[in-house]
Amino acid sequence: MLQLILGGARSGKSRLAEQTAKESGLSVVYIATAQALDEEMQQRIQHHQQQRPSHWQLCEEPIFLADQLLQLDQENQLILVDCLTLWLTNLLLAEDTALQQQTEKLLKVLPQLKSDIILVSNETGLGVVPMGEISRRFVDEAGRLHQALGQLADKAVFCVAGFPMILKGEK
Repeated sequence: MLQLILGGARSGKSRLAEQTAKESGLSVVYIATAQALDEEMQQRIQHHQQQRPSHWQLCEEPIFLADQLLQLDQENQLILVDCLTLWLTNLLLAEDTALQQQTEKLLKVLPQLKSDIILVSNETGLGVVPMGEISRRFVDEAGRLHQALGQLADKAVFCVAGFPMILKGEK
C-alpha cells in the first residue's frame, strides 16, 4: 500500500505518519531526507528522533531516494519517508539534472515495491506565488510531484491543525 500524507508546517502530518506506522504491526524503516546543515535544522532533526520508537531502522538519504527504497524493499515491512519537500530542496540545490532524474526514478520505482510505503510531504501550493525564481520552481516541482504521487497512491491524506482529511482511499 502506498500512502501520501500532505500538510503544511506543523500540521500533524509526521505524527499521523508515525502513528500509522506504529499501528501497522510491521517492521518500520524510517528514511530521513533532511540534512543537518545548521543548528536550527539539527534541533528539528533531534525533535523528530525523540518522537520515533528507538527500534525503528533509520536510513538517511538526502538525494538517491528511489535507489534507497529499492535497496530496503521487502515484504512485511513499512517504509516511512519524511519528507519529500526536503528531498526536493536537496535535489534543487544539487546538480542541474538531479531533480528530473530522481523524481522520474521515484515515480517509476514506487509501483514495484513490496513494502508498504508512507510518503510525507509539505503542501506548498496554498499560498501566494513566491517572488524568487528558485522558490517558484520549488513550489511548481512540489506540486507536480504531489499530483503524480496522488495518482499512484492507494491513499492520500491532507492534515490541517492535527486533523487528517482523507482525499483518496479508505478511512
